[in-house]
This record gives sequence, C-alpha cells and structure tokens, in this order.
Amino acid sequence: MKLARLGDGPEIFHTLQGEGIGAGAPAVFIRTSRCNLHCVWCDTDHTWNFEGTPWRHEKDAQPGYRKHRRADVTWEMTPAGAAEAILAFGCPHTVITGGEPLLQEAELLEMATLIRAREPDHFFEVETNGTRLPGEAFAEIIGRFNVSPKLANSGMDARTRLAPDVLDGFAGMQNAIFKFVVAEPGDLDEIHELATRHELTNRRILLMPEGRNIAELDATAAWLAERCRDLGIRFSDRLHIRLWGDKRGV
Repeated sequence: MKLARLGDGPEIFHTLQGEGIGAGAPAVFIRTSRCNLHCVWCDTDHTWNFEGTPWRHEKDAQPGYRKHRRADVTWEMTPAGAAEAILAFGCPHTVITGGEPLLQEAELLEMATLIRAREPDHFFEVETNGTRLPGEAFAEIIGRFNVSPKLANSGMDARTRLAPDVLDGFAGMQNAIFKFVVAEPGDLDEIHELATRHELTNRRILLMPEGRNIAELDATAAWLAERCRDLGIRFSDRLHIRLWGDKRGV
C-alpha cells in the first residue's frame, strides 16, 4: 500500500472526525497516497502534487512552496501492517481517506478484513471523490461512503472531476452521503444541478465551507449556514480546522 508519510512513519493517527455526519466522533485516520484529481485548494496536496507533474495549486503563491518529492511523502506498508497500526489505538472507528482511497481498493479491503476478523463491529468510513465505484465486497464492509464530487471551484474541467455513471452508482447505495465544498454562492446552483441529475435528496447532502483557517471558514460559513437552513440541507463545519488549523496528523 502507498500511504502518505508523516514524519518517520505512515499517516495513521487517532483524532476526531472533523467533517460530515460523523463529526466529533473519535476515529483512527489512515491516509492513502496518490489521487486521480488535483484540486487547486486541496489540503492534502502531499498525496499527489509531486515533482514533475503539471498541476497548479493555490499554495504556489506562497514563498518557499514547491512540489513534493514522491519518496519524501510516501510510506510503503502492507495491509497487515496497516491493520496492526490501526488496531493498536484501540478505537473501533476508522476513516480511510487520501488522496483517493479507491485507487488502492484491493489492499484496503484486505486491511479492513483483517481488522474485522479481530473486531467484528469495527466501523469503517471512506472519503472519496466519487470518480471510482467500489466493488461489491468492499462496499459491503464499509459502513459509510462520504462522496465529495468536485465542483468547478476545484479548478478542473467537468470531464476530469465528474463521473456521472459512478455518481449514479453511489446514489443507489444506502450507505453513501454526498458532501460538497462550497466557496461562493454560485456553487449552490452547480450542486442543485448535480443533485437533480443524480436524484439526491436533501437528507443525503451536506454543504461544507472551503477554508484552510478559521477566518476563511467563517467568511463562507456566515452565509452558507443560513442558506442550508433555508434549503433544508445539512451544514457541515470543519471541526479539525477550528481545533488544530492546517496541521497534519491531528
């Protein structure tokens, strides 16, 4: 498995879920490396913005920022090793995130199966960009898919960031919810269009403000929360940003 590297080990850590309907729940996070998308505002650019790639990122404007050397930000680990690292925390809830986890579905299924053999009630949720549909075996072992289709504000064209057949597949899964990152009011029209096209009810949608610090979150949350109230859609804050800022491994 290719995982994101954190210091001298893999990016596997015990924290609180910061987003979505499970926000506030203690969980172990495991972050896979590699992604098939390249959002300009991505807060985990170390999983894909490697030397030699053409992608742009909003951090490009920051003095000293440069693309990552793959070997410096990647940790190779077996599914069995990842399972042991997760079980060592003694927490029955794991969030599989990335990058895009479904690029390594077979390895993650092996890892989850090993964990379930020791803890039959262990709960797994997966953060995915909604461009790859999981196989039946993986879908059955995952308690919740947090599907986050990317909008135009991600800086990619629709053909790159949206897979209509895949989104239809997730729409038909009872354990999938849809989480959208909102940067400006115009994004709501795009979300409405996607929800209509894929027959998503409001109860399955969460809207979340884009931002890497509290000031940025608040600038969007101030109006987005009111719109969520009026539209009958759940608002999702970003708890981890409020507690720890743009810091990895917490």
